[in-house]
Amino acid sequence: MPFIPHTETDIAAMLASVGVSNINELFDEIPASLRIAGLDAIGPALSEAEISRFMQQRARTDGEPLCFLGAGAYDHYIPAAVWDIATRGEFYSAYTPYQAEASQGTLQVIYEFQTMLASLTGLDVSNASLYDGATAFAEACLMAVRANRKSKSRRILVPQILSPVYRSVARVMLGGQKIELVELPMRDGRTDISVLADYAGEDFAAIGIQNPSFLGTLEDVDTLTDWAHANGALVIGVANPIALAVLKPPGQWGEDGADIACGEGQPLGIPLSSGGPYFGYMVCRQAVVRQMPGRIVGRTVDIEGKPGFTLTLQAREQHIRRSRATSNICTNQGLVATAATIYMSLLGATGLQQVARSCNANTNVLVDALTKLQGVSRAFTTPFFHEAVLQLDRPVADVLGALSAQGIIGGYDLSQDYPEHGHAMLVCATEIRSTADIASYVEAAADLFEVAA
Repeated sequence: MPFIPHTETDIAAMLASVGVSNINELFDEIPASLRIAGLDAIGPALSEAEISRFMQQRARTDGEPLCFLGAGAYDHYIPAAVWDIATRGEFYSAYTPYQAEASQGTLQVIYEFQTMLASLTGLDVSNASLYDGATAFAEACLMAVRANRKSKSRRILVPQILSPVYRSVARVMLGGQKIELVELPMRDGRTDISVLADYAGEDFAAIGIQNPSFLGTLEDVDTLTDWAHANGALVIGVANPIALAVLKPPGQWGEDGADIACGEGQPLGIPLSSGGPYFGYMVCRQAVVRQMPGRIVGRTVDIEGKPGFTLTLQAREQHIRRSRATSNICTNQGLVATAATIYMSLLGATGLQQVARSCNANTNVLVDALTKLQGVSRAFTTPFFHEAVLQLDRPVADVLGALSAQGIIGGYDLSQDYPEHGHAMLVCATEIRSTADIASYVEAAADLFEVAA
């Protein structure tokens, strides 16, 4: 809520009605050892006007830098109508649709969301979203282990070029269930296909394939998918939904397509917002749908033949025995999934394709210009989409720091995640970056590398 309306008298009356004298007594089940005396770093209370002014001042310190940073979250243009509609009361305050008869609007929005994601990925069934892309991938790994009846393995192959955040989150979530991630090395920015021969005949529950990869490169998805199926493994496709407007969808990879697709939905009309809230999407084939976590909304008719919507599969611990639940953390990220549905509705297939092509064109222009500078080159010869890796002749952190001082977020330093590539930087230019924006970046970079642009 935008403000708390309760007066001290209101609070006292509420406490009296439940038989306690103060707030501390209300929470007396919390052990004293877990309580703190106060928040020393927090200043005294401020009025509404004071806190508004304080937050505006803080926001202004961020400035309005030009953003060429991708690495999983992207600065796209969001039509004003998206959040004007999403923040209307009937959408903004809608909650879990436990009662279908009272939640037809919410259920229809979720159904439309699922339909759009199924169309984008070329698969059969979508759930009602998850927390974010990283947890969606971890849930997909758990789902694959449950669904692959032909495999007794608790091992999953994952390329090194799959997002390091996704791999890290998956290890945390899968470790307690003794599921192991086995990494596949890269060569020239793509998964090294030649090493697959070393794993032929071994039992793996699934393989994860990210396309475009975390490094922006395009994988040989057909070869990887067919190899996995020939070796009895399911295929988990991870994809940027904007890229799916122009690239082959996971449902069409190889002879039979991926079995599960997942990823981060933030590019679909969700602002960067300092890292969240975002939402993860998950889609699968009908054959494995009963192992899918979360809610699935279906369209049906009532006894009078009128169309309606209802929850068709409810695999959460709130609906069935906890021991049989497919997930205990999945959720319908209602508001952000609603915004994504509105975004996709407004743009349509043609609009999404235009966004994807503009992103790719802008990144190509940026990369072509930057690699003309002495000390900057492409790290890989592999085709890329949306973002690319540049090799620098000096530490990336120094370059990014100097660009930041000029109001430019220049990219992502890969030295921590991929130290073997030395001074490598991931850059991205979405459709929102203008010709002048790109020129400003190149000019600033040229000054750093002491070469005229």
